[in-house]
Amino acid sequence: MDFSRSTEHRQIQEMVAEFADDVIAPRAAELDRTDEFPWDLVDEMAELGLMGMPFPTAVGGAGLDYHAYASALEEISRASGGVGTIIAAHTSLAGNMLYHYGNDTQHEAYLVPLNEGDEIGSFALSEPEAGSDVPSMTTTAERDGDEYVINGQKLWISNGSVAETIVTFAKTDSDAGHRGITAFVVRADDEGFVVEGTEDKLGDKGCPTAELSYRDVRIPVDRRLGEDGDGFKQALETLNGGRITIAARGVGIAQAALDAALEYAQDREQFGQPISEFQAIQHKLADMDTKVQAARLLMHRAAGLKEQGKPFIKEAAQAKLYSSEISREVANEGIQIHGGYGYVKDFPVERFYRDAKLNEIYEGTSEVLRNTIAIQLLR
Repeated sequence: MDFSRSTEHRQIQEMVAEFADDVIAPRAAELDRTDEFPWDLVDEMAELGLMGMPFPTAVGGAGLDYHAYASALEEISRASGGVGTIIAAHTSLAGNMLYHYGNDTQHEAYLVPLNEGDEIGSFALSEPEAGSDVPSMTTTAERDGDEYVINGQKLWISNGSVAETIVTFAKTDSDAGHRGITAFVVRADDEGFVVEGTEDKLGDKGCPTAELSYRDVRIPVDRRLGEDGDGFKQALETLNGGRITIAARGVGIAQAALDAALEYAQDREQFGQPISEFQAIQHKLADMDTKVQAARLLMHRAAGLKEQGKPFIKEAAQAKLYSSEISREVANEGIQIHGGYGYVKDFPVERFYRDAKLNEIYEGTSEVLRNTIAIQLLR
């Protein structure tokens, strides 16, 4: 394995890191407090080509490989976990569904505006009674001539309240289990589509998590992605790639917690010396950095396999699982090193902890990912 990075990769990461430090990070506490969607930041990221990073320029993307995309998302998430989720849901989920399963007409109509940052995308899969158990979804899409009529409810949808394009999964054959699920493009202005509200979450602020309703939403057949019954396979393949970018979010948050702990440990004095001089603190910092470095390597291993067109299901699951868990662990140690100051909102480490926890839940819980890894091992 080649561990070196190309000059282009370094330049892209440095550019995004500078933007994250100068523009996103100064807004992070405000976003956490207000939980408002940062439209202005999205506009600035669009100008930098950050809204469609892994897609070809022919469809409005930046033409980056998955290594560069993951590194960029790591830097964005280091500054704000919520902004990291905005990009991940928009690009890795909605964008990848449209790119891989949409036709040329759908690319032009729906993918190009997402990649250019003119619109926001979301991925509506989960339901109140169908989270990890996707085939239990009850949302239906009944064929009526040249249209489908969608009825149902979706929950936990990142970007759901601000998206113009909502990639929606519904049962076209309720008796066929996972083989009866189909994906569609729903537009926010479609009659009968309703945003019921957004969740008041522990963390991940700035990225709305919405409840959506579909009340006799009529859409033309040409908004179906692929064929009837393709949706479950499409969703799984898309989530496999998405797990690489959730790993990147985890690495970014963990790096932020480590950076804050390093700075604080060298500034804070107790018993006449910086607390970084105490071996107990040094061991914490050493463990934190080791975990971050290991998670980053797992992330790039999965990204490399995806770039090469090789199977990466196990590797993506491992990267997401490990990065999710170490982001929480490193954030927790960051609070511990800060002591009482780590428990108050005057310092950002408590936000890192709250943002990190989500990684273990969305786009495949840690329990589900362990199942995925075991299945791949035992095949």
